[in-house]
Order: sequence, then C-alpha cells, then structure tokens
Amino acid sequence: MAGTRRKHVAPGLILQVRRHDDKQRPAEGEPPIRLGLTASRKVGNAVVRNRARRRLREAARQILPIHAAPGHDFVLVARGDTAERPWTDLLGDLKAGLKRLGLWCEAEG
Repeated sequence: MAGTRRKHVAPGLILQVRRHDDKQRPAEGEPPIRLGLTASRKVGNAVVRNRARRRLREAARQILPIHAAPGHDFVLVARGDTAERPWTDLLGDLKAGLKRLGLWCEAEG
C-alpha cells in the first residue's frame, strides 16, 4: 500500500495520502478521513517517539477535519526533528503538504 500513496516530505513530518477506493473505505457512520501515525526508532527513544506521535496527533486534530479533502486516508510519519520542531513550523509542514498534494480546502465560515 505504501507504494500507492502520494507523499510530501517536510522537515517536521512525512505526509502520506491515499484516496479511498472500493476495497478500502470507511464503513457507514465512520469519519470520512482516517489517520495513521508512526514513529520509528530512528526518531529517538520511546519517550521522544511518543512525544512526536502526540504532537502529530494534535496537529492532525487541528488541521485535517477543517482543511483536508474528505475521502482520503492520511499517515503522518515522525522525523528526527518532529519532537523538538517549533509548533507553528510543524503545523506549517502539515498545511504545506496538504496544499502541495492538492488536498487543501479552505475553512467555511
């Protein structure tokens, strides 16, 4: 599946995206956007990996429901700088990835 995804590499994260198809899509009543998080041992010890995942989860919680095009699965991969990257830069990395992959939607309001 990793080969079928589109991705964006930024200093704070790697964003992988896959469009839903007939075989893999959320069931009725599930959210239209699914999220996966990963941090390998290259990122650091368990404490650093957990911090990196928590930061990625919060960034996704703030941005994806509002600005991501529905009908896609997203995987955020932590990088070495994820745990210590300034928060606004980490959010900027995720926004830039969505825009570059053509999945950015302006918030309605």
